[in-house]
Amino acid sequence: QLQLVESGGGLVQPGGSLRLSCAASGFTFDNYAIGWFRQAPGKEREGVSCISSSGVSTDFADSVKGRFTISRDNAKNTVYLQMNSLKPEDTAVYYCAARSSRQCGKYGYGYWGQGTQVTVSA
Repeated sequence: QLQLVESGGGLVQPGGSLRLSCAASGFTFDNYAIGWFRQAPGKEREGVSCISSSGVSTDFADSVKGRFTISRDNAKNTVYLQMNSLKPEDTAVYYCAARSSRQCGKYGYGYWGQGTQVTVSA
């Protein structure tokens, strides 16, 4: 059974950092691009970042460029989202999702985790 489990969320002050993890099981992890998405209350879900199956290609939303990095360890079936210089507007539930392709894209994420809450507040 394919499963994605996010962890690492929490409460952090503005300017702080968090590292989210997305642990996968039940499928051939290194055949899938993995994306991170977020949804704030009252707002639509938005794409944050994506990493190709090999880890060579990455993509970021303009709102997080220069502050967030993404990486993956295929030996551990895990993708990481390092979030630095966090702002209150980064507050959201963060989800990871697997795309049925080796490359990133806007659509095609058929498998989703349950999400982890990130709150940036003083």
